[in-house]
Amino acid sequence: MSDASQDLRLYNTLTRTKEGFVPIDLQNVRMYVCGPTVYDFAHIGNARPAIVFDVLFRLLRHVYGEAHVTYVRNITDVDDKINARALRDFGAEIETGKLSLNDAIRRVTEKTADQYHKDVALLGCLQPTFEPRATEFVAPRADGKIDMLSLIGQLIDRGHAYVAAGEVLFDTASMADYGQLSKRNLDEQQAGARVAVDAHKKSPGDFVLWKLSSPEEPGWESPWGRGRPGWHIECSAMSAAYLGEVFDIHGGGLDLIFPHHENEIAQSRCAHGTQVMANVWMHNGFLQVEGQKMSKSLGNFYSINELLETETFGGRKWPGEVLRLAMLMTHYREPIDFSVRKLEEAENTLRKWKRAADLAPAAGSLPAEIVEALSDDLATYAAFQQLTQLAGEATDFNGGGDNAAAASLKAALAFLGFDVGAAKVDEVAVAKAIADRLALIAAKNWAEADRVRDELLAQGVQLKDGKDPVTGERVTTWEVKR
Repeated sequence: MSDASQDLRLYNTLTRTKEGFVPIDLQNVRMYVCGPTVYDFAHIGNARPAIVFDVLFRLLRHVYGEAHVTYVRNITDVDDKINARALRDFGAEIETGKLSLNDAIRRVTEKTADQYHKDVALLGCLQPTFEPRATEFVAPRADGKIDMLSLIGQLIDRGHAYVAAGEVLFDTASMADYGQLSKRNLDEQQAGARVAVDAHKKSPGDFVLWKLSSPEEPGWESPWGRGRPGWHIECSAMSAAYLGEVFDIHGGGLDLIFPHHENEIAQSRCAHGTQVMANVWMHNGFLQVEGQKMSKSLGNFYSINELLETETFGGRKWPGEVLRLAMLMTHYREPIDFSVRKLEEAENTLRKWKRAADLAPAAGSLPAEIVEALSDDLATYAAFQQLTQLAGEATDFNGGGDNAAAASLKAALAFLGFDVGAAKVDEVAVAKAIADRLALIAAKNWAEADRVRDELLAQGVQLKDGKDPVTGERVTTWEVKR
């Protein structure tokens, strides 16, 4: 365990303060983060928590030891949105009997879950320790891990849930301090977009734990009829299955505080009779695109895959590590304006860091200043200032450069999830740039020709002009400058 464990401080949404982090068990530091609902490809808003909590996972492993950190991120593969997507995409096959709804749902969830894994890997994210799927935790399991049906039964037995109109509902009035996370009490709650009102509810804030399924809908047998779970109960079951009734950190986006995380807390505490579900609750801020809320109606709704593989944003594809750096340039709790300009800034910064890091043949030790910065509630901006300083020291050719600084920079970049292998050069792009420059020289446009040369040099590509010994024509060769 690193000495840095004494200084790790995290902002706790539950208390609205930054606190010194004290694990329940130093031998098993436990974190749960809400993962994707796999009805469609993950959008760039989903990328932010994946990246933020990947950095925290890396930090915890450094501080407490890789073998002593358990990170769980779930996959929600049962949801009404998934059912609707299956009907949309495979409605004709279902109607003609060529495909069952369950098989259609499986096709949707497997495709989108596989794409999510590919996307977050390209964003530099490590695999979590466990990645449970909701469908695997509905009914009692052979391994004895907690399941949703058992958890709902415990809530009914303890007087915190009731059956009405074919549903099992959580009785929010049965929990005296419901609303601690979001700071909403029951008297203040009004029916609205996120609180469904039904006549069979004792209170408008009561939420579904189990709902009946029609013969055409996916379902599981239960004491309350064939049905499927509500959204919130899924995470309560999966987190308890792998991390226990009380664990260290629960993370997710700011939009999940209410109702999802609030209701997770209610279910878990009331089912287990505990004072807390997780000791620390962490939430990343909202994301806008070019100054506007991301929305399909505004035409600014982008999936991670679109940014990586198509030219729909800024007229080009973006490398995963550029997206990663752009996300981390803003503190995780602050709102972020995701823009082409921010991506270009991230790309230029990363290029400079990598050029400097490439001066070292191997990585050195991780600088203590990087760990210190991240230990202050993931202050990535402060960490990046240290990287820029190291890059400056490594490339200070007037002073001879500092190989130790380059080695430290290489170690820090790898720790933060950036690729520090051999620099990859787009040879087609280089050849085109050289051809453009030769045309500019032929037109005697020396200023533009120099600009092309300098841009290539900034990317680590050095040009060498010469003459063909046979024809006497100007030829240009290039090499990657280390």
